[in-house]
Amino acid sequence: MHHKYVVYPFTAIVGQEKMKKALILNAIDWKISGVLIRGEKGTAKSTAVRALAALLPEIEVVADCPFSCNPYELREMCKSCQERKKSNQKISVKKRRMLVVDLPINATEDRVIGTLNIEKALKEGTKALESGILAEANRGILYIDEVNLLDDHIADVLLDAAAMGVNIIEREGISVFHPAKFILIGTMNPEEGELRPQLLDRFGLSVRVEKIEDRERRVEIIKLREEFDADSFSFEKRFGKFQDGMQKKIIKARDILPKVNIPEDLLSKISQTCIEFAVDGLRADIITAKTAKAIAAYDCREKVNEADILEALEFTLEHRMRKNPFEKPELDREKLRQTMEKAGQKEKKSPPQNDKQKDSPRQDKEKSRENPSAKPGIPKEEIFKIGDGIKTDKMFNVKKDRIYRNSTGRSVKTLTKSKQGKYVRTKLPKGKIRDIAIDATIRAAAVNKKNGGFKINIEDIREKIRVGKGASLVVFVVDASGSMGATERMKSAKGAIFSFLNRAYQKRDRVAMIVFRNKEAYTLLQPTRSMDLAMKKLEEIPTGGKTPLPAGILKGMETIKSELIKNDNLIPVLVLITDGKGNVPIEENVFNELKYCADEIKKRNLRTIVIDTESGSLRFGLAKEFAEDSKAKYYHLNEIEPGKIASIVSSEVR
Repeated sequence: MHHKYVVYPFTAIVGQEKMKKALILNAIDWKISGVLIRGEKGTAKSTAVRALAALLPEIEVVADCPFSCNPYELREMCKSCQERKKSNQKISVKKRRMLVVDLPINATEDRVIGTLNIEKALKEGTKALESGILAEANRGILYIDEVNLLDDHIADVLLDAAAMGVNIIEREGISVFHPAKFILIGTMNPEEGELRPQLLDRFGLSVRVEKIEDRERRVEIIKLREEFDADSFSFEKRFGKFQDGMQKKIIKARDILPKVNIPEDLLSKISQTCIEFAVDGLRADIITAKTAKAIAAYDCREKVNEADILEALEFTLEHRMRKNPFEKPELDREKLRQTMEKAGQKEKKSPPQNDKQKDSPRQDKEKSRENPSAKPGIPKEEIFKIGDGIKTDKMFNVKKDRIYRNSTGRSVKTLTKSKQGKYVRTKLPKGKIRDIAIDATIRAAAVNKKNGGFKINIEDIREKIRVGKGASLVVFVVDASGSMGATERMKSAKGAIFSFLNRAYQKRDRVAMIVFRNKEAYTLLQPTRSMDLAMKKLEEIPTGGKTPLPAGILKGMETIKSELIKNDNLIPVLVLITDGKGNVPIEENVFNELKYCADEIKKRNLRTIVIDTESGSLRFGLAKEFAEDSKAKYYHLNEIEPGKIASIVSSEVR
């Protein structure tokens, strides 16, 4: 009877050749620093990752070490194994397959890097290391599905470990380390939001996987999957010779790799090409050289050629070219070839220009936009372009709340339960001690010492209070009635929202857009971190018709309420952009309905900003009155500089 679990064979995966090649290159040289796989669901991303682990040869590990240390290499051992090795103690060895360790997107820092049990250290005088995910992943594969949804701080920590090959845990002056040498693989669906450029750069390689459109290949995939599901053991045996052949090829490439060299002129071409494509930093140059070497080794060659460099650049440049959140990471391969041909010449050429570099993404889309789609059933009357935006670096009115939150972001200062925030003061612990304050604990024990002795009792222990930054949800409620078309107010409003979307991308905020016009309010954009999607929806806002103002405000409040049910750690901000000329009630009376909305906002203490766009000699002042009733911040468009809306909003969610 079979007892083992069979993984779908790597060599049975149809298509996706670039993805498979990138995974293999990382298996040959882990210092390539991992691969980011971008694509829709159902494109074999997860299948390929688990199949790679099953394909790779078994490894020898120290049998009784929690870090799976390499028994033959001192530099790849933890401190305990190093001491045993140096003192010639017997080290028992065992063989095992490579592991795939999953990193949950909600993992805490302690779960990822491990922690020191300070209570045990205080009471027993010993270091007590509680290992984390990085320890489990050593000499294996660390797999992060939906890596773009991972907290930025956690992403920084694990990418640093991936680059150094060592994980260092430091708490209150106590420090321990262990090896953290792993193949890092991240997968993501770009529609769910992008990674920051700084984090994109930390992945060595990047590939895009596309859904397979070829009918014959799709049929082949169906047949193979049915065969595997019917009898996975026979299927594994059928592909065994292909698996063995590829495994031997990878082992041979690892042996050849140290002997591979790159001629000086090709190193020059790598650097010149990276300069021409305006890639920041030197990581692209270094990883390209390592990747080219791995490609040559995989082809059983000890010398890198120009074709290896070109192939490596296709893996290393694409995700490093993105300069802002609305620019799609696309590499023009023809431009790359042309640049490679010119690289190395003495005269300096201007950087290659593709469509995304010649014009800004917004200008590009304005040129190509002809008939953008609007909400079905709502007539398009006029669609304004997006106005000019401004830099939103200068923020003011920094606020901090006193609610303890679990989630972390980059926007609002808040008390935090995580250990990632700034230590500001202490408190007496309630329940399980999570974050001990050594300095305050020692002071408390010193005050209570008796007869000159010094002993720490449980009542002396103090816990840290930290301040971190929480994540915001910004809900834009946009008046798209006909009066917003006067003097192109909508164009200015769109420009302001565009500026803020840039800021929201940097701060990892979520945004939503509610539009009201004619007789109803509707959700144009569900809460998202995808700035590409937000940009597309912003462009599509049509202007015309009457003003159902109460419906718009109520819809915005309902959106916030719904999101808080899912995640009560979010910090919501409602931004109302309107001329206040509400003339369509939800049921009977616009004024009574606006008063109800204002009372609800005030009762919930909901951060609200009202930006009044009313113009002309005859003004009713309804937007200002609503702001006063709801205790919202009020600004009139005529009294603020163009683009200043984004700075105002940012000041409220900082």
